[in-house]
Amino acid sequence: MGQQLLRLCLLEARRLIWLAGMMFAVIFALYHFEFPFGYVLSSSSSFSAGKVSLVPNSHSHSGDSPSKSEVVGNMTISISSNSPSTFFTQERANWTSEGRDRNPENASVSDRSESSSMNSSPNATSPPVVNKNISTPIVNSNISTLESERTKTFDINENSRKSQKYLTPSGNNSYPNRVPKLNKGLEMPDSSAVSISEMNGLLLQNRASYRSMAPRWSAVVDRELLNAKSLIENAPIIKNYPNIYAPLYRNFSMFKRSYELMEETLKVYVYREGEKPVLHQPRLNGIYASEGWFMKLLEANKKFLTRNPRKAHLFYLPFSSQMLEETLYIANSHSFDNLKQYLKNYLNLITAKYPFWNRTGGADHFLVACHDWAPTETNQLMANCIRALCNADVKGGFVLGKDVSLPETLVRSFRSPLRDLGGKPPSQRSILAFFAGSMHGYVRPILLQHWENKDPDMKIFGRMPKSKGNKNYIRHMKNSKYCICAKGYEVNSPRVVEAIFYECVPVIISDNFVPPFFEVLNWDSFAVFILEKDIPNLKSILLSIPEKRYLEMQMGVKKVQKHFLWHAKPEKYDIFHLVLHSVWYNRLHLISLR
Repeated sequence: MGQQLLRLCLLEARRLIWLAGMMFAVIFALYHFEFPFGYVLSSSSSFSAGKVSLVPNSHSHSGDSPSKSEVVGNMTISISSNSPSTFFTQERANWTSEGRDRNPENASVSDRSESSSMNSSPNATSPPVVNKNISTPIVNSNISTLESERTKTFDINENSRKSQKYLTPSGNNSYPNRVPKLNKGLEMPDSSAVSISEMNGLLLQNRASYRSMAPRWSAVVDRELLNAKSLIENAPIIKNYPNIYAPLYRNFSMFKRSYELMEETLKVYVYREGEKPVLHQPRLNGIYASEGWFMKLLEANKKFLTRNPRKAHLFYLPFSSQMLEETLYIANSHSFDNLKQYLKNYLNLITAKYPFWNRTGGADHFLVACHDWAPTETNQLMANCIRALCNADVKGGFVLGKDVSLPETLVRSFRSPLRDLGGKPPSQRSILAFFAGSMHGYVRPILLQHWENKDPDMKIFGRMPKSKGNKNYIRHMKNSKYCICAKGYEVNSPRVVEAIFYECVPVIISDNFVPPFFEVLNWDSFAVFILEKDIPNLKSILLSIPEKRYLEMQMGVKKVQKHFLWHAKPEKYDIFHLVLHSVWYNRLHLISLR
């Protein structure tokens, strides 16, 4: 009886030990169990406090945030020192610190390093990451505000996903203005693209329906603008004019009359307030040179400028979107708040000192900005302004008929912006189509998947080997009939102007991109537009263009070229005058009566 009882006790003991082991195994498994989509129950969570945080199952720490944060996979968990709560920030997948390659010839030198090396202008400075010494306008730089900006998280919703299109990835960046690389694989683009013909319809529709705010009080300049508008609408028809190729324009008679009236009438006031480097400091080299050249030439112009703001038809906001980003963006902050706050303070400064912004709600003010982030920085604060933007995305807030598509021009030497201008005649262009560039965005990988090393007539490459002065890249452009202008991360590309510069017919593959000077130029007369979804048919589309039609377009490229050239001293109908004219022209169409 005693032995039987002992055996039962031992059996029960083994059973209890087994149950305890199983319980321990279950607890251990739950403690480290991996959930779907890469989430785990983190061992850093405090069970005793009842706080469990879900994080992806890969680890990469970022040391730039003042709060405890961890960037892992495609999620960031930020545990603020000022809050007991745990926040979740959804990052873009597959971020890299490579940044955006904005060097269209894509030699071995990256875009940012090249842009930096080319800033040898006497007006250029080496950009600091953060400049806290800027006193006008004052940017709130107290510790709590900056910490809030650096640890700011975004709600996981549609608006945050749109905003994060421009956010900078965390990592060891030598330059703060990196644009994240989103690996979308080789997905074909959305079929809801706005075609160039649809944009033509939208332009006419907006012309008929969109009006700016009526002035709070009337002024002589309003009547002058209305008179100019009437004269343009009733311009006499001109059939022939020396050195002008009429098919390049939507309506050459109206364009010529508008240009003449601009020269006779237009006065621009440039606000003198604001300190360098964000304001009044143009960059003349690199891929964002358009905004710098325009700023430099306008501020030195005696014909259009007025010192009396009451005589001004337009008011120029002389800030550089490139210098704004390079000077004030906080590396790895994933926030534009600091930049927007600076612009807000600047507007507060001029509205407190002058009445002109409030008179029209900013409708007679304009800005010229080429940095990719400019639309996001200005789409609320300066929504009523006329915005001349390189990143002219009709689905990204660009308003046809109000905003101006600014040509993105790569200037390699500010002392010689017209170096290597021109190309071979059509009969000596042996290459059907040419492209070379880094695999940024989703369009270029698709282009190379279908055409790289697939056809001798199609010279489609990734990065080209480095050559002195990028001669290899330039030689290909000068020898090609068609130059492929495929979008990168954004819709705009310097290749469009480069193709015109080297007299190569541009083939624009960038859905929803509004080409430069769209309100004036008839782009169908000298360029080819191909939807992103039609990349597999690229060669057949180009071969279907009759030789006669190609020769007409190539002649159009040569004729339109003068509208895309920078001169140290502006020349009639050059890019400086065309940018100013497009701002003037759009203002005329939008003006409202009191």
